Amino acid sequence: MSPQETQATEEHAVTLHAVSKVYGSKRGASVTALRDVTISLPAGTFTAIMGPSGSGKSTLLQCAAGLDRPTSGQVRVAGHDLGSLSEKKLTILRRDHIGFVFQSFNLLPSLTAELNVALPLRLAGRRPARGEVRAALESVGLGDRAKHRPAELSGGQQQRVAIARALISNPQVIFADEPTGMLDTASGRQVLSLLRSMAGPRRQTIVMVTHDPVAASYADRVVFLTDGQVCGELHGPTPQSVAAHMTGLEATVASQP
Repeated sequence: MSPQETQATEEHAVTLHAVSKVYGSKRGASVTALRDVTISLPAGTFTAIMGPSGSGKSTLLQCAAGLDRPTSGQVRVAGHDLGSLSEKKLTILRRDHIGFVFQSFNLLPSLTAELNVALPLRLAGRRPARGEVRAALESVGLGDRAKHRPAELSGGQQQRVAIARALISNPQVIFADEPTGMLDTASGRQVLSLLRSMAGPRRQTIVMVTHDPVAASYADRVVFLTDGQVCGELHGPTPQSVAAHMTGLEATVASQP
């Protein structure tokens, strides 16, 4: 990589260069989930990934987050080339630099909110500093729910606990996979506003897969996929502009033989 390319890469939190992902063996049936995808996500921005069903959204997220390795191409996150890392080093990178928020919350039901938030630090062998966990909960508006277990919290509150858990290690990038998919409208907007607030001044980079035009409108930029390829993007999206773009994509996909 040239000095110019290195400098440009450092200005981006996530970069994918010519990334392809093929599932299945060469001798048997195979499915190409991503085809030569190149995309750069600047630090401190909020990007939504959208596309019709089967377009490769989740595969892109998994490859970008280091949860799956691409068949070819390069992925860089927080200045690290994921392809050059061993599984152990990749695990450490995810632990120290990446946060995850999933549709299903993934909270441990037997633990209180504060213990769920502290879990990543405990698993890393680090004892949370005094007040660190409570500060993370307060940052998501749940400072008074620290002793509550998931069953005692609403869906929106559980997702905010999950976000606090993602924030506890102060990650550079947060990957969110349909984070509002199980929430009602009001709770979903609270979660989206929270994600929105993390980008910008805090310089955290948010990458969110969603099917919802309203959710996507909270992002700075929407990247669209079809058949595993980037097929367009919108800057400063609105629900109306995103919905119109998706309608066009789905019509194009439906018309293909």
